[in-house]
Amino acid sequence: MDMNEIKEIFFQECEEQLAELESGLLKLNDGDRDPETVNAVFRAVHSIKGGAGAFGLDDLVSFAHVFETTLDCVRSNKLEPTQDVLKVMLKSADVLADLVSASRDGGGVDESRSRSLVKELEALAHGGSASSSGHDAPKLTAKAAPAPVAKVDLPKPSDDSGFQPVPFSFDGFGEDDEPAIEGSVYEVSFKPRRELYSKGNEAALLLRDLSRLGEMSINCDTDDLPTLDKMDPEASYFSWKISIRTTRSEDDIRAVFEFAEWDCDLEVKLAEEASSNEELPMVPVPFDLSILDDSAGGEDEEKAAERGVSEETVAAALSAAETASNVSRTARAAERKESAAAAAAQNNAAAAAAGAGQTIRVDLDRVDRLINLVGELVINQAMLSQSVVENDATGTSAVNMGLEELQQLTREIQDSVMAIRAQPVKPVFQRMSRIVREVADMVGKSIRLVTEGENTEVDKTVIDKIAEPLTHMIRNAVDHGIESPEKREAAGKDPEGTIKLTAKHRSGRILIELADDGAGINRERVRQKAIDNDIIAADANLSDDEIDNLIFMAGFSTADKISDISGRGVGMDVVKRSIQALGGRISISSRPGYGSTFTMSLPLTLAVLDGMVVTVAGQTLVVPLTAIVETLQPEAAAIHSFGANQRLISIRNSFCPLVDVGRVLNYRATQANPVEGVALLVESEGGGQRALMVDAIQGQRQVVIKSLEANYTHVPGIAAATILGDGRVALILDVDAVVAASRGQSMKPEMSLAATG
Repeated sequence: MDMNEIKEIFFQECEEQLAELESGLLKLNDGDRDPETVNAVFRAVHSIKGGAGAFGLDDLVSFAHVFETTLDCVRSNKLEPTQDVLKVMLKSADVLADLVSASRDGGGVDESRSRSLVKELEALAHGGSASSSGHDAPKLTAKAAPAPVAKVDLPKPSDDSGFQPVPFSFDGFGEDDEPAIEGSVYEVSFKPRRELYSKGNEAALLLRDLSRLGEMSINCDTDDLPTLDKMDPEASYFSWKISIRTTRSEDDIRAVFEFAEWDCDLEVKLAEEASSNEELPMVPVPFDLSILDDSAGGEDEEKAAERGVSEETVAAALSAAETASNVSRTARAAERKESAAAAAAQNNAAAAAAGAGQTIRVDLDRVDRLINLVGELVINQAMLSQSVVENDATGTSAVNMGLEELQQLTREIQDSVMAIRAQPVKPVFQRMSRIVREVADMVGKSIRLVTEGENTEVDKTVIDKIAEPLTHMIRNAVDHGIESPEKREAAGKDPEGTIKLTAKHRSGRILIELADDGAGINRERVRQKAIDNDIIAADANLSDDEIDNLIFMAGFSTADKISDISGRGVGMDVVKRSIQALGGRISISSRPGYGSTFTMSLPLTLAVLDGMVVTVAGQTLVVPLTAIVETLQPEAAAIHSFGANQRLISIRNSFCPLVDVGRVLNYRATQANPVEGVALLVESEGGGQRALMVDAIQGQRQVVIKSLEANYTHVPGIAAATILGDGRVALILDVDAVVAASRGQSMKPEMSLAATG
């Protein structure tokens, strides 16, 4: 694996860390004060900083370091995470994301904004207040001042370096009166290399993080420290021996050094292992050091015995030492028996949890390639099945039965492969939080975004394409939907507006709802704007739903002036076209004074489709099953003429327009006899229910979607194409375009839906 691949993995992990950071900050903003949430936020920034240091991304490291320092103040209870503090941190998270993007793509960031936030973060870390707020300053908890140091007469510097030793007392350091921690004792040996400091890590911070795992005693080895004139300022001379009693596992201890383990010499082991070969306890033994004198070598044995130690004395001392050692080990074993069992159980549970959540990173192109191959497998399986059926009239041969099993296995393989590409909508939803914050600041409103169903899964292709329409809808809700704080208070509402973003599955599709508690749609104003823009006639009789849908017209806007946010009339028009291009539908529900709800219905995937194969004027078409309500055989008594060319069909005491698909698509010049065909009752976006007339139904099957525009060109009324079992190409019907054409609208390219209309 080369460095570019490693760097790409780092940026992928950055996306995950940024999502974790945003999620944690939003939880804190909602009042969550769980220490683990704070730790997760801190770890996210720390991980990004550590990885960025490894690749020399200095701008990213510098900003992350300041951000991390402020978060550490929150983690250590020095800084209270008020709304004002979190507002600064959310903005900092946005800048951190911009820096990651700039480091990956080579772009730039707003340096003035970065510098401003650095100053605000530093002010918070040093007990100041956020300049962006006018509320209470962040609270700092009082910490005991260091013990006073006695004045010492220091020698003056002997050279021109100006170096002056400064006295510092470590008395009382780490002597907080805390109850003893049960658990295992680990011996940690930590010696940094020079690379550790060059990559933005700091040994003191690592040791501080380690101290949070339990009771810790530490010894710094300075034997390698050279004289000042021989010192390399970028070298590492210190090492540490640490003894820590903790209920956490060895993996948790090593996790502290996760981003530094390649740049240091690290050894972690249980105290039992460390002490298995330890020296016996020191026992006072009478001993005359003069026997080590060089002159002692020439003395006689008698004098040496007089000044030395008798064998009996030495034996007694060794016996006492061995007894003391055995007693000490027995007591230590009894003390740790229960805690060791608990630690082992915790480690086993952690290992089981880690095993259950194991994942691998796979390039999306490989998944797409696999999906394409499975699609070809489905097509070939259908072709083989049809050939066998045509040559086996009874349908009971062993080959036919084997093909049925093959069909079932193929379907399971396809479902499994599609599940691989399914992703939760959480990343897109989290991206909307930043848009809400930025637009709300621009228009001077206070708005909170609430999300539900973030773990709802949908095909990654759909996720990538819903970001743009969601962005326009969010901006529209903030700018037009939510009132100003003054107007909300006057109406008896909370000055802070709420936008709710929800995702859920329903009938093989995904529903995404965007609701606000604003003023709702001013229908009189919308109608007047439509008349002024010559979109509708002044005497047009429109229902409330039809007036609401006018906001999706191209060039329509109710804004009084053009701004950076709105006024050009392209936002909601883009939303509708983007949703339709995905094969989806969008609807509006609005109550004046209470707010509006936009509902998007989208397919779960753009790769496969469950459809009904029908025949129209000798042509084979596929109608998406998601659009079909029911099928029925028309009777002559149920058919009624309406106007010159319109016909209605009576269904359970209600009338529904009858649409001849062959006539709309110009497959035939005259309308067919409804009694000789089959009616498909469908629901379409904005058009209600219609009965589509086809000649016959061939069956229901799952088909693989092939883009018609990419391989041929756009065909009005057709969404896509597929390959049938006999090798023929069948066109997938664009239900909404056909229904719109039956109402007198032309089938323009922008009206066409994608595969699952």
